[in-house]
Amino acid sequence: MKIERDVIGIFREWKDSTNRKPILLKGARQIGKTWAMETFGNECFEYCAKFDFDRQPELKSVFQTSKEPERIVRELALYCNVPLIPGRTLLIFDEIQECKEALNSLKYFCEDLPDFHIIAAGSLLGVAVRKRQMTVPVGKVDIVRLYPISFKEFLRASDEKTYQYVDSLAEPQHLPEIVLNKLKLEYRRYMISGGMPEAVVAMLENRGMQAVDDVLQNILDLYELDFAKYAAPRDIPRIHAVWHSLPSQLAKENRKFIYKYLKTGARAKDYEDALLWLEEAGMVYRICNITKPAMPLKAYEDTDAFKLYACDCGLLRRMANLPATTILDPTSNFTEFKGAMAENAVLQSFMPILNGITPNYWSPDSSAEVEFVIQWNDEIIPIEVKAENSVSGRSLSVYNDKYQPKNRIRFSSLNLQSNNGLLSCPSPLAQWFGKWIN
Repeated sequence: MKIERDVIGIFREWKDSTNRKPILLKGARQIGKTWAMETFGNECFEYCAKFDFDRQPELKSVFQTSKEPERIVRELALYCNVPLIPGRTLLIFDEIQECKEALNSLKYFCEDLPDFHIIAAGSLLGVAVRKRQMTVPVGKVDIVRLYPISFKEFLRASDEKTYQYVDSLAEPQHLPEIVLNKLKLEYRRYMISGGMPEAVVAMLENRGMQAVDDVLQNILDLYELDFAKYAAPRDIPRIHAVWHSLPSQLAKENRKFIYKYLKTGARAKDYEDALLWLEEAGMVYRICNITKPAMPLKAYEDTDAFKLYACDCGLLRRMANLPATTILDPTSNFTEFKGAMAENAVLQSFMPILNGITPNYWSPDSSAEVEFVIQWNDEIIPIEVKAENSVSGRSLSVYNDKYQPKNRIRFSSLNLQSNNGLLSCPSPLAQWFGKWIN
């Protein structure tokens, strides 16, 4: 089954840009970077030439002996079966973290051969760059981030008619009951599979829940192997501890990250490198508290108070060993973790539209907490997330009384409506919220 990814549209715009630079594609493992590059190359170019520095280690010598792009292209032509023609051939440099000279060469391609279309990607690229002290040619590449399949992409593949209806809404109006029910069903299926492409395909092809769980477990096992392969030996047990603590950290009513959940007497300074490793690998999002919701939000972050979410709600569900049937049954009582799953899924929807900038949360004391606060254009928007239909709680009201924001958003299972600056939005439609706020 083919799933249309939004990143292909980004690639198409880049292809025709007059100020084009080589793309450096970043993202977690197993989210479809290679597939996206090859699909774009095959659909939009006469020729597509992929060079994989992991499978073809002999390619490294091409970049180690010369920094001249024209000579590099002549030598690369000896390793492929298609012509390398500017404007007609897409060059793919895959697993580029295996060759620091190839990564550095993007600078010279940008300066000396700008007519060539080049996309480079690598597994755990951020981790590799820091560990091996590699140089990223800042200013000479266009950074594009790929995330797990979003619910918007999932819905487009699973129920195109419902997708088209929602996508055409220009104003926040009540959805017909049949549309809302379809959205809820597909969203539950999405929360089970998450956005890892192989798991999504297993879900959409109706292979059964065991097949979905097997895919997710394989990915989790692969991540464990990555700890040993790419992390410093002293950091491996700490990365393991942080990663496996996610379900218990998020199961608390207050989801603030607590170091003692890792190990008795654990200190922040001992685990900072482990946290950073997981962030650079694209496996977690660190959401910091803010002392004041003002521009710019980063200036008011309390970096000592944060929550840690998984990059994918399906992986989080599998890590927590939460049965798919629990998600499918809206009456299931899994209390705090239901809220955690809801927040993680909404955050997952935000990341592609926030251009990789993580939101914050607001919790001035134990009496109030707003799950997310985002900087959207020239305003600060508070966002509340409710797992189901219950929208009781005073935190958003406390925030509103204190700061009087122009817009507020509440995600839940209730229907779509807007009233006095409060957008009440079904959680499945989180990626569309920007169309419906004033």
